Amino acid sequence: MNIYSLKNKLMLLVLITLLPLIFVTVYLIFSLNNYSNSYDEIVSNMTIANSYNLNFKNEMDESLYKLVVGAVTFDSIKEDESLQDPYELIGDLREDFGVLMQITTDKESKSWLQRLLRNIDTLEDRVDDIKVNLDEGSHYDENIVMLDNNIYILTELIQDDIQYYIYYQTQSIENLKVQLNSQVQKFVILWVVLLVVIVVCVTIVAVVLSDSIVRPIRRLCGVTKQISEGDFSVRAETTTKDEVSQLSDSINEMSQHLEIMVQQIKEDERKMRYAELRLLQEQINPHFLYNTLDTIIWLIEGNSSEQAVDMVMSLSAFFRLVLSHGQEFITIKDEERHIRSYLEIQQVRYHDILDYEIAIEPSLYPYKILKLSLQPLVENALYHGIKYKRAKGKITISGSMMQEEDGSKICLIVEDNGVGMESEELEHLQQEITKPCKETESGFGLANVNERIRMNFGMEYGITIMSRKGEGTRVQVVIPAQQMEDAAERGAYEE
Repeated sequence: MNIYSLKNKLMLLVLITLLPLIFVTVYLIFSLNNYSNSYDEIVSNMTIANSYNLNFKNEMDESLYKLVVGAVTFDSIKEDESLQDPYELIGDLREDFGVLMQITTDKESKSWLQRLLRNIDTLEDRVDDIKVNLDEGSHYDENIVMLDNNIYILTELIQDDIQYYIYYQTQSIENLKVQLNSQVQKFVILWVVLLVVIVVCVTIVAVVLSDSIVRPIRRLCGVTKQISEGDFSVRAETTTKDEVSQLSDSINEMSQHLEIMVQQIKEDERKMRYAELRLLQEQINPHFLYNTLDTIIWLIEGNSSEQAVDMVMSLSAFFRLVLSHGQEFITIKDEERHIRSYLEIQQVRYHDILDYEIAIEPSLYPYKILKLSLQPLVENALYHGIKYKRAKGKITISGSMMQEEDGSKICLIVEDNGVGMESEELEHLQQEITKPCKETESGFGLANVNERIRMNFGMEYGITIMSRKGEGTRVQVVIPAQQMEDAAERGAYEE
């Protein structure tokens, strides 16, 4: 066999081409796999922590309070389906966060986990003290003082530890993103080096081979140049049936694989950004919960039990719709229920300054909307519009269908007659909400809603803001008119 034949020379060129490609592909797959595993582990850890962040303090405080006032005993508490055995709660919490302690690698996260486990031990000691007092059949006042000065503070500290753990885990996700971007840059550099090697090899073969193959080789060089400029859709065309044709096929295959890989990288970055937005959107402001519970306690102490029950029911409906079985889309009817529950709660706290009206057309109820699209706008209207007004204010939420040439659209409006904004402040806010929410200096809630709508429906949808100083602010949300496709999408809130 002639080792200098065209076939052997081109085979050598193909090998020189494929080996770096294989190396880069293996490197990329390995890096993406490591990133995916790390990301899945962090999300899993945060899911476990977030479940306790939402429920643990309420369940522990309520159960211990019922035990102290004698509504139940440690022996009979399991018979009450609304209460939890404090020792079982503590055991489950210690077990789950003990596992997280073993698998968590982030230094700051581990530090907060250590504080949490210490607080769990202290909480269990205080529960033991209450149990001893209850077994002795007295010490009611001492137990009440212990609840206020120890139990409630410890459960709040534990919840703070969980929230700090979630916060640092979120930072770990951001660090993973930075690492992924770095890996993509390395991949681009390796690919440029690979292109240089390919061009050199093709040039050498073109000089050595006869004139009959010079033109096909030049065409191949043109193709590789287009690929180097980022046009991965280009394909080489040859009329010969020799080794040059095989080389053309190899380059075409290479270009196709690179096009797929680049698109996959872009898609992974988009999915990662979507996950970050959803995580930020799902986090609930604990101060709203604290203030609501304080208001409920105040109503109970003031013998306004019926109003307290109504407020608890509104709070329950609020959180049920926030969770919504993990669904991203809910019906407009459910979104209306959500903001109504929110406003009912806030009206108890701000009854002297807040009035509201919800006037969404019932015909819009079956259509779908991103969960938590209106509540941040209503909250913004309350805290930045009504609260600073020196008189009673009103928030109006309305919705209607718009018929346009490119299809039906739904227009939802949140309007207040609060303090409004100066033109410079309004212009700045309008610019801020068009940025990714992580880059905004103000209007984070509005930017989050706007970015999620555009990511899910398209850039032609989103929110617009109009405001005048002293007259109020009007926020308009435009989404496509899309009905929920099946019963599972419609949610579990049609009771």
